[in-house]
Order: sequence, then structure tokens, then C-alpha cells
Amino acid sequence: MQNKVVIITGASSGIGLELAREFAQRGSKLVLAARSADKLQEIEEELKSQGTDVITVTTDVSVESDCKNLVDKAVAAFGRIDILINNAGLSMRALFKDVDLAVLKQLMDVNFWGTVYCTKYALPYLLESKGTVTGISSIAGYVGLPARTGYSASKFAMHGFLESLRVENLKTGLHVLIAAPGFTASNIRKTALTSDGSQQGETPRKEEKMMTAQEVAKHVANAIAKRKSTLILTFVEGKLTVWLKKWMPTLLAKLTYKHMAKEPNSSFK
Repeated sequence: MQNKVVIITGASSGIGLELAREFAQRGSKLVLAARSADKLQEIEEELKSQGTDVITVTTDVSVESDCKNLVDKAVAAFGRIDILINNAGLSMRALFKDVDLAVLKQLMDVNFWGTVYCTKYALPYLLESKGTVTGISSIAGYVGLPARTGYSASKFAMHGFLESLRVENLKTGLHVLIAAPGFTASNIRKTALTSDGSQQGETPRKEEKMMTAQEVAKHVANAIAKRKSTLILTFVEGKLTVWLKKWMPTLLAKLTYKHMAKEPNSSFK
């Protein structure tokens, strides 16, 4: 990863922030994107103080022109792009019968279209460098989760897009990684949208029992270095869930319902 130019979206917190720190330790040149200019400034100062070559670009990935600007700034600063990590994302927590459809649209705009926009404009440079496109997905991209209809839909869409992109580029040298971290201790649940589009605030899950964002970042960086096609983290909520989806889907549906219904203040029982 030494001197590789890495774009990371959603880099102001959680997995994105830890990815920035991980690639900085590996000697990469960083282009960090998020909506919060203040947080990006803090991260830029932190990493520059450690000797990392880094720029930050305030970006809303749901806006196509912002994504083009991000890629343009990366190329202007470093002349190339080696790795694009589509990490920016939103979650939700509401039953479909209760949710405002604008919430689902917002999730698709960020999670799916944000990935499409950034990949579209970075692709010519990634093809030139035979680089990597990564999508930070979720087990929700393999299994439809109750009270997360929009989130699962957006991640399923991300999977379909990235899998198609991979097949299109089997002979070009482009590497495509789909990474599914499983439940991770990060702020994505605190910013998860409720039925009316407001943020839920306190997470309903026990964060201390989850994999840390730092651990996830290390696994993702290793998977990129090894040019893996898929990364599924954790055993029970990750690998076993995907296996059950393939071989015992009816049992998995019942187990998923039971597991998610145990959340504090669950909207279904």
C-alpha cells in the first residue's frame, strides 16, 4: 500500500475514519471525503502530523457533482487513483408500513447512488492503474433484515452493481471487493433514520460486544492487498448467516426475525 492513492468516502467517523488511519500507517496517500468539513479538518491535521500525505474534500456522495469534484481533486493532487473505498452510508430502523418513502429514497441515494457516482468518475483512473473498487456493504446485503427495508435494498443494489462491474472487467485488471463487516461498533446506528427521517440517537444494540471499526479496517485493508473478491466478517452474524441463506433460507428467516425482535424498543415482536 506504500504510496498508493486511496479515496475513502464517509471518512469522518466509524469505519471510514479507521480506514484512513490504517492506510496512513501503511504509507498510502489519502483523499478523504465526508459531509462534515470540520471533522475532516481535524482528521487531516491528525494524519499530517504523522507524516501522511493527505487531502480532504467536503463531499455529499448523494450529489453527482460532488462525487465528480472528489475525483477531480484527487487526480489534481496526486495524478492517479489506485483504490476507491465506497464507505459512506446510512442505516434505518422502522417497519416499512410506518416509514416515509423519502427515507428509503435517501438511503438509496447515499448507499447505492453514492457508490455508483464515485465509481463512475474514478473508473478511468482505476482502469489505468489496475486498481481496486471496494464497497463497504453489510450482511444486510445478503439477507433482508426486518425494520431495515431501505438499508437492505440499498446494499443488495450495491452488491448487484459491483458484481456486474467485476464481471465486465475480468480482463482489464480491475479488482472489485465487496466487504460485509457484520454488526460493527460505529456511529451508523446512532445516525440511523427512523420512520420520519429523524436520527434515532442512542443505539439499541450492545456496541461493546461488536467488532470494532479498527478491526474492520485492518481486515478490509488486508483483503484489498490480497485482491480478494469478497470479505465477510464475524462467524455467527456473518459467515453462518450467508451459509444459511443459501442452504436453509426458511430457517434463517425465522432466526433473523427472532434475533432482531430482541432489540430494545423493537418495532415488532
